[in-house]
Amino acid sequence: MAKIRQLSKHITNMIAAGEVVERPMGIVKECVENSIDAHATHIEVHIMDGGLSKITIIDDGDGMDHEDAAMAFERHATSKIREESDLWNIHSLGFRGEAIPSIASVSEVTMKTNNGNESTMIQVFYGERVTYKKYATPKGTQIDIENLFAKTPARYKHLKTTQYEFSLISDVIQKFALGYPNISFLLTHNQIETFKTGGKGNLQEVIFQIFGRETAKGAIPIYGKDDDYTIEGYAIQPNINRATKYYMYVYINQRMVRHPRIYKAIQDAYHAYMPSDRYPIVVLNVTMDAQLLDVNVHPSKWEVRLSKEKQLENLVYTTIQNALKNKLQVPEMQPVREKIKVEMPTFDIYPNEVSLHQEVHESFAGYQSTVEKAHEEEKINDVQEEVTNDNIEVSQPKEEKSMDFTETVQPAVNPSFPNLSVIGQFHGNYILAQGDKGLYIIDQHAAQEKYHYEVLRNNIFKPCDMQTLLIPEVIKVSPAILVQLEDINRMLAHMQLRCECFGEDALILREIPIWLKDTDITKFMLDIFDYYQKNQQIQAESLRKAALASLACHSSIRFNRKLNMEEMKQVVEDLRKCEQPFSCPHGRPTMICITDEQLIKEFSR
Repeated sequence: MAKIRQLSKHITNMIAAGEVVERPMGIVKECVENSIDAHATHIEVHIMDGGLSKITIIDDGDGMDHEDAAMAFERHATSKIREESDLWNIHSLGFRGEAIPSIASVSEVTMKTNNGNESTMIQVFYGERVTYKKYATPKGTQIDIENLFAKTPARYKHLKTTQYEFSLISDVIQKFALGYPNISFLLTHNQIETFKTGGKGNLQEVIFQIFGRETAKGAIPIYGKDDDYTIEGYAIQPNINRATKYYMYVYINQRMVRHPRIYKAIQDAYHAYMPSDRYPIVVLNVTMDAQLLDVNVHPSKWEVRLSKEKQLENLVYTTIQNALKNKLQVPEMQPVREKIKVEMPTFDIYPNEVSLHQEVHESFAGYQSTVEKAHEEEKINDVQEEVTNDNIEVSQPKEEKSMDFTETVQPAVNPSFPNLSVIGQFHGNYILAQGDKGLYIIDQHAAQEKYHYEVLRNNIFKPCDMQTLLIPEVIKVSPAILVQLEDINRMLAHMQLRCECFGEDALILREIPIWLKDTDITKFMLDIFDYYQKNQQIQAESLRKAALASLACHSSIRFNRKLNMEEMKQVVEDLRKCEQPFSCPHGRPTMICITDEQLIKEFSR
């Protein structure tokens, strides 16, 4: 019995119609969506010359009978919807009935299909049917698209290289694999297999195949639910990030979509854990009532409209934020040099100590600023004689007075915080500690900055005493700040601060909350004003975070400061008290780990 019917003119006029065939990737996307709608469990995509010569999609789905095979090439013929009301309750990926006829109008299409009872082959070349007959073929559907745009050179000339076109196809197949881990996908290019999944339903396994072992190993499960939405998937550890936003994979009812506001909610959840110019890797599937979702927005179906959009944004933000808070891991240090074979033609066992010092120093100097590196280089001349003793200080407690740090501390606030024992300091910049996984290197400034930030953040939300300044603070500002003073004061009210105009080019601050008493008030306020001017649409919470990050930074231990054992232990203990101890307020890591396995491998043991 035929399933595919041609829609009425009234319904077709309501559909966001238009050509879907702009490049090979669009063809692959439309055909794979049809395979998924046909309940396929195995989908093969074979590409020749970036899709310009040939595209083949094979599935083991429901297939079509003889009549449906022909009807599939008619415009607005579909089995997905029947009447107008169906447009507001779409559960399939396809519904427009335009993909196959649009593809057949610009290429040579051969389709072989079997629904278990009837087998058919139909060929349509550039809009003209040339073959339509019974034809033996396995259950499912195979569609071959050849000589794309051969008769439309204007469209052909806008395509790029075969490598580029295939990269787009590869990207969309990987997106399908992440959205449908229960389906097995196979992708080949010029008869070479490039991507394959097992279809076992394990999303973490697909993440491993696409991004590698380290990314998948630390993937954090996400699950959140409210009255209208359920979200689930994986958030990747913040130390593994990308330079573009295109690694945030969002699916709504398993439909891959581009949704800037959901992207923004994800970025906001990661904000405290990575630099502002980096983006997270997240796979997020949103399940909702189809009647709250409008997919009839654009022919490509990448864009959608949502009801209760703000509610979903809040759920995404809080769910990912809570997942990160509880499951963050200390970044492991990755080897950056190739392993080389050591040859020993001579036996020079006394290498130049200064060269050795420089090599060790440079291996740890990646986190230092240019100015800090210059300071370190000035010290090289001071270590000609005793390199080891001057740069790595290890305190050995007396046996009768055991000071095992790990035995006396309270459990960490964050359950992921490692059990650490301080062993020394490196270059006056990094605290070295041993833990269960290996050697931990702690950035003393970033660690203290994080602790101070959380202390200040907790204080700012509590009512506290105000201190009237004996001499009010006068702050010279630009006219732009004076003009916006009312809005700025509205933001500052959350921090119990208020400025008044003082002449034509200054503000005056008469009192401050007690937790700001030891601060350089003028510098602190100028940082706030600068941040406000840079971000005109800023929210009060963002302004508070920026202000507290600046304050925490200025009040923390600096680089190039020698610490004794008790001071180092205190830094680690303070970090242990943090809710999120693994990155500073600016998103940089507070510590990294060189694992026992890495050390064993490097020393070839």
